[in-house]
Amino acid sequence: MIESGQSQRKYLQPEVVAKLANMELVARLVVEGFITGLHKSPYHGFSVEFAEHRQYMPGDEIKHMDWKIYGRTDRYYIKQFEEETNLKAYLILDSSRSMAFSSEGRLTKLDYSCYITAALAQLMIQQRDAVGLTVYDEVVRTYMPPHATKSYLKQILKQLELTSAGNKTGTAESLHNIAERIKRRGLVVILSDLFDDPAGVMSALKHFRHKKNEVIVMQVLDPLERSFAFGRDAVFKDLETNEELTTQPWHIQKAYQQSMKTFLDTYKRECREHNIDYVLLDTAMPFDTALIHYLNKRMRLG
Repeated sequence: MIESGQSQRKYLQPEVVAKLANMELVARLVVEGFITGLHKSPYHGFSVEFAEHRQYMPGDEIKHMDWKIYGRTDRYYIKQFEEETNLKAYLILDSSRSMAFSSEGRLTKLDYSCYITAALAQLMIQQRDAVGLTVYDEVVRTYMPPHATKSYLKQILKQLELTSAGNKTGTAESLHNIAERIKRRGLVVILSDLFDDPAGVMSALKHFRHKKNEVIVMQVLDPLERSFAFGRDAVFKDLETNEELTTQPWHIQKAYQQSMKTFLDTYKRECREHNIDYVLLDTAMPFDTALIHYLNKRMRLG
């Protein structure tokens, strides 16, 4: 049965995707829902239909011409092969213990980030970009360099399915390490709660820029981490040290919100000053929020 556009777009909702069986299904349905939405947006011209083709150029062999597309569009397109990639993309995922937090039955920050990473990988491979995946906590746990084949996408999705929250946060040090590993510049997309010293993290982000990479930082938080609306009494447990603190959150909510605003504003300002795209997400947001930001960036890169 073919689903309607509205039905497909439900897969952009975190609570719907959380019920799906595996990462391959998540990636495919989220991207299909996203593309359905694009057809009613300013991005209608985005080359989704011809993801596996490129326009004919003088010197191309006629035997690779796709005559079916010519019949439909009156334009010449060449079938594009898997080794013909447009861009190298590096998806970098924070799997430190703080990413395991969730509230009110929502996805954890890590699960939410894994689903976005899966959808980005699917979308990039469809566009014939080469995609790699790096997962870190205190140190780099997984490093998969970019490739552009559908069989490699399956490996990335399998790795995401196996990813779980690990040790303490080491975002700054891990990002420096990853920046050194990248030999060919491309697009770096980082998904993390950025719960590390902002000065250290920004130093690492500038390391990517120094090596001529384009960078998108997607800071992923739980809604309660932004609002601190926990009610009158609560026990807080540090996910990385297991320390517990009993308090009445409403007493400190205003001070917390101001501290969080300062924390987020620092990243937003510093990223803007160093030509780094910054996106603030929380786990209640539909997935197309992240995908649209990626698409904006991708279209600017040509």
